[in-house]
Amino acid sequence: MLPTGPHVPVRRLSASSRTVGDLFRRRAELSPHKAALLEKRDGRWHATSWGEWYVRVRRAAAGLARLGVSRGDRVAILGPTQSRWATMDLAAQLLGAVSLGIYPKQPVDAVRYLLEHSGARVVYVDGADELETVLAACREPLGVTHVIPWASELFEGFAARDARVTSPEALDGEPLGDAEVRARQEVIATDDTAILVYTSGTTGPPKGAMITHANILAVLGAQTSDLELYEDDLSFNFLPMAHVAERVFGFYGRLSNGVPTAYASSMGAVLEELREVRPTLFGSVPRIFEKAYAKLKAELSRRPLAARRAFDAAVVIGRRALPYLLANQPLPLGLRAPYALAHRVVFAPIRAAFGGRVRWFITGAAPIAREILELFWMAGLPIYEAYGMTESTVVTHMNLPGHTKLGTVGRTAKCLECRLAADGEVLVRGPFVFKGYLHNEDATREAVRDGWLHTGDIGTLDADGYLTLTDRKKHLIITAGGKNLSPANIENAIKHQSPLVSQVHAHGDRRPYVTALVAPSPLETLELGAELGLVAPEELHERRRELLENPTARSPALDSAMGRVVQTPETVARVRAAVRAGNAQLSQVERVRRFAILDRDLSQEHGELTPTMKVKRKAVEAMHAPLFERLYTDASFGFEA
Repeated sequence: MLPTGPHVPVRRLSASSRTVGDLFRRRAELSPHKAALLEKRDGRWHATSWGEWYVRVRRAAAGLARLGVSRGDRVAILGPTQSRWATMDLAAQLLGAVSLGIYPKQPVDAVRYLLEHSGARVVYVDGADELETVLAACREPLGVTHVIPWASELFEGFAARDARVTSPEALDGEPLGDAEVRARQEVIATDDTAILVYTSGTTGPPKGAMITHANILAVLGAQTSDLELYEDDLSFNFLPMAHVAERVFGFYGRLSNGVPTAYASSMGAVLEELREVRPTLFGSVPRIFEKAYAKLKAELSRRPLAARRAFDAAVVIGRRALPYLLANQPLPLGLRAPYALAHRVVFAPIRAAFGGRVRWFITGAAPIAREILELFWMAGLPIYEAYGMTESTVVTHMNLPGHTKLGTVGRTAKCLECRLAADGEVLVRGPFVFKGYLHNEDATREAVRDGWLHTGDIGTLDADGYLTLTDRKKHLIITAGGKNLSPANIENAIKHQSPLVSQVHAHGDRRPYVTALVAPSPLETLELGAELGLVAPEELHERRRELLENPTARSPALDSAMGRVVQTPETVARVRAAVRAGNAQLSQVERVRRFAILDRDLSQEHGELTPTMKVKRKAVEAMHAPLFERLYTDASFGFEA
């Protein structure tokens, strides 16, 4: 089932390629019989080779060409992270078209904005609900000429609704010839826009970042000397393809290095399929590691005293080993046997939960508490924190094997320059910096000045060049006493203290002290409710199924069930303990004095989160302004920390 190969370094192709399409063609030519991807069908994993996939993509490209798609046209893709998404993306690239992703489960207005702003001609869409959304978004005149469902059954059910609904069989005819692929790639300029990636829109409508072929190939070229990859490696793919990290660093990175990937069949199946696939590397978001750590600590608290003492003893040994693990150096002779025992007894089960073969993870987007990073490293699961943004084509800084400082996001990529502005804002310059925002020259001029990308992030650089991020420049809290505080620092200190806490929003601008809203974590809240007899077993089962199928969903039924639990003394006690534990890690002025617990988690449905689950701080401040006011004026409201 698993692809195999020699444990030798991969041959990377980014340096010899001009475009994304050319990169894919070269990979298929070099590795026609090697596995490119694995998918689970009928309970079994099936591999597709690079050569087979190239034919499949050329069929789709020929179909798009017959529908009138040509160089520079926009092709939008809305659906889960599966090979069909990747196939349509590459089909567009073979034609020189510009592909863009739309996050699943978006409201009609959001989808309409993206289609209208991008000028998309074709929309490739999965699922009946998503197809309903797209057709509603296209109800008024737009430039969309074809809406193609992923499956024939969907076409049959919707064909009579709108003449633009096109059979997926249109993408399954005679493949585009290899000679024509070469000819089309030769006329594409390296500074042509390859993909449009829309920003999260935390402070306004999303902006369409134009990422060029040269941007993408420069990022992939930087991987060549930084990360060791081997022909027997295997990645695991479940992060949204609409996000620039998975799209460029993950997906296009695999075209360059030839490492195959296994596509998770659904978000709900990720943990089970990790153990089946046993990947050696993959990217993930920090929240997964935070959740795993919180679950481990919660389970440990219920174990016998002997088990807890064994864990503590293993951590002591692990901390002694940590400097050598971080430096990628062998352990001293006297430490090898104790660490081996600690690993076998305590750390191996943690490693096994991720399949047992992981060599490294890459993560970014938000900081991770040091103690979480340390535990994963001790368990032989290196987490390399990275930093970048859409406008810098995903990554500008990264920790690397043998060159890692926990708590930092690493050093600047070798082909980039980085400096700090007078106010601490991180500025970067080099070939990763994007072309600009589509239809928004003013925003482009604001973002890139004198060649320097102004990231909007505040940070510090140490003597060795490692970057530590503080917060977003526009998020800093200035208290009534004139102290500048980072809300992210406060929030992260509290958030990882309890699995019951999903989000923390610190508030205190022009206030005498800091307060906070705590949003409860859905599944953990419901499990506590079941323990307290407030949530029936069948309801817990149904809500758990709902969350596994769509972890970002926050339905009215879920909110209602959570509302019965969050104000109980047990919930308040656990949240208060988390706030106090977080406060113990903060300076006096940073500490949360009073807090309130929301009846539900923050959500996209309420306009508080972006599709990438980033908090829209201004929206939260505006929506919950009365609650923040009461925390300062009404002693009977909220809770003392």
